[in-house]
Amino acid sequence: MRIMVFDVPAESGGALTILNQYYDAALNNTKIEWIFVVSNPKLKEQKNVRVLNYPWIKKSWFHRLYFDKFVAHKLVNKYEVNEVLSLQNVLVPKVQVKQTLYLHQPLPFVEKQYGITENFKFWVYQNVVNKMIYKSIRKADKVIVQTKWIMNAAIRNANVEKEKFILKQPEFNVKVKKFYSKQDNEKVIFFYPSSGLEYKNHKVVVEAIRNLSNVFLDKCEVIFTLKGDENKHIQELQKIIYNNSLPIKFIGSLSINEVYDYYSKSILIFPSYIETFGLPMLEAKMHKTPIIASHTSFSKEVLNGYEKVDYFPYDDPKALERLMKKHLISQKQELYNS
Repeated sequence: MRIMVFDVPAESGGALTILNQYYDAALNNTKIEWIFVVSNPKLKEQKNVRVLNYPWIKKSWFHRLYFDKFVAHKLVNKYEVNEVLSLQNVLVPKVQVKQTLYLHQPLPFVEKQYGITENFKFWVYQNVVNKMIYKSIRKADKVIVQTKWIMNAAIRNANVEKEKFILKQPEFNVKVKKFYSKQDNEKVIFFYPSSGLEYKNHKVVVEAIRNLSNVFLDKCEVIFTLKGDENKHIQELQKIIYNNSLPIKFIGSLSINEVYDYYSKSILIFPSYIETFGLPMLEAKMHKTPIIASHTSFSKEVLNGYEKVDYFPYDDPKALERLMKKHLISQKQELYNS
């Protein structure tokens, strides 16, 4: 049995995490011969795992399109593959073997719709790429999804039956070493581990902090896992933070153990409004960390039944401000009574 895994877009973030999880699983499944087709990720070849790198795919959209139309199917034929697993949201065209699709691109399925001048890339995903994804869902033998909300949206938008889908949440096999506990110091830490993409919604956190009165500003600290130069959007937010002397720190990327340490001593803020899953929420939940999350389909599903969570409309900084005040007041009262 020979399976070819396609994931040429994966380079960082959640997409790379998914790729690495399947690579690790392949190493342990020695009964199958695996061939991974990727761009830049450096996966080590093993006895039952072969890796084909095509870094030139990342040069432009044209290079990716050329690969999809004229190269991918030839690889399937050349290596006499029995089955294809596509981790890249669309199927490999022009192949006759069984194909399983891993669907993790939420943009075609979210309520928020982007205008062509607002964000051209996102508009393309919602108005051009979406049709390719719907077609792939219809043609795939099976479709793997992480959450029920995206499965239901895919069933509705692609007009397919539920039986086509496999619901598989991201694997989380880490043992929690230290659960959340309130700190003795007077400051409350709000923590947001995230990339700098616009829909991660750092803006609403900055606006909420700007609305806080000075008496609360002195009692809190917000941590972003950003450097501040990720893109123009983040650079503009950094200027607002600096000009208003807001208690928001940019500390750059962290190791997974450093992230877990913050879960044990801070409150997770998760204002993102476009996610397939939202892994930090699950991680924080495992650490029994208090969470302030955007009121979205994915957050409600991931945090279903969790008691230490408050929700707010993702575009309402005043609602977020009220929830942050709630935690600040609670901390002040506990310190006063101790």
